Amino acid sequence: MTETETRVMKVLAKVLSSRLEPARISPDADMVAVLGLDSLEAIEFLLQIEDEFDIELDFENLSLQHLNSVRTFSAEVVARREPTR
Repeated sequence: MTETETRVMKVLAKVLSSRLEPARISPDADMVAVLGLDSLEAIEFLLQIEDEFDIELDFENLSLQHLNSVRTFSAEVVARREPTR
């Protein structure tokens, strides 16, 4: 697991802490279908990700596919952190 995936999982665990133990979160679990991330939690998660990684997410172009898994979403975070050429 990469450092980015670990940090994304930490944020997700914080958002879902009221109803899900962090140990039940795996890098490949679907955040919506398996972990039950709802729309309000998704917004909270995305805002906390922006703070955690000091990035701006493109909310208009994000979809549920980006929340398919921690691993998938981490790739999006890495793409946002890389400098544009």
